[in-house]
Amino acid sequence: MRNILVLLNARAGTLLDRDAEQVRALVARELGGSGRQVEVHLLSGQNLVRAIRQSGRGPHDTVIVGGGDGSVNLAVRSLDGSGKTLGILPLGTLNLLAHDIGMPMELEAALAALGDAHPHAIDLATLNGELFHTISGLGFFSQMARARETARRWKLWRFLAVAIAAVLALRRSGRMHLDLTIDGKPHSFHAFAALVSVNRFTGPGWRRARLDENLMEIHIAEERGALSMLKAGADMVTDNWRGNPGIVSLTGRSITLTRPNRARSWVSTDGELDRQRLPLNYAIVPKALTVLMPPRPPE
Repeated sequence: MRNILVLLNARAGTLLDRDAEQVRALVARELGGSGRQVEVHLLSGQNLVRAIRQSGRGPHDTVIVGGGDGSVNLAVRSLDGSGKTLGILPLGTLNLLAHDIGMPMELEAALAALGDAHPHAIDLATLNGELFHTISGLGFFSQMARARETARRWKLWRFLAVAIAAVLALRRSGRMHLDLTIDGKPHSFHAFAALVSVNRFTGPGWRRARLDENLMEIHIAEERGALSMLKAGADMVTDNWRGNPGIVSLTGRSITLTRPNRARSWVSTDGELDRQRLPLNYAIVPKALTVLMPPRPPE
């Protein structure tokens, strides 16, 4: 961390009510010192996207992105092969990777944590050749992403928006036939959701205790009737899903997923929704990204 580029989403909810110049000065002050050079930009829309895409080039050894999971996903892909280290300021709704690396959710605390952080290599995965950092899902999970965008437009509190999104997603989710090949072994399911995670959810909640297992885990919510679907959906939201017999979890380093008679499917990857061509080919990429990770408390 000698030459740091900081790219902040000016439209992030955490920053909307704060003076832009004060935020810029705060970030530069907290991350500066000890001979570090810090360049801070508050950007939005296409200007932010363009800056993140270009962040893999230039003299900076560290790129810190302040935004949500979509901004972090774009940074992951943009820094691929650059040798640069990624830092995260969690300014989004879910902040999946930021939670897993132990970042505090408040801006001042997160800046302090970055000051004490050290670089660690973590696993990534690819979906049809494109890198992602945490999760990729279809069925209920892709509908959840669509419904969450609808709830956001209602300008509700973020946690209420997520709860309403879950209800809307359950209403829209339908039965799917899924054919899987995991490390060469075939499986078939009738399901209403499938979720692929980079490494396993072994921490509390939908959290990963380790980010370097060189492994993916796929979670299949089997279709067992309306009541079972509601129960499985509720268990996913309330973190009781490991004990639900209708949710099957399998691990592997290579996963191919297809839906008979379908050419494309909606897929939500790191919170970003896209219509992907089938089959969906997932592969683990071990220790593909270096991130700034604050010290973890002793277990």
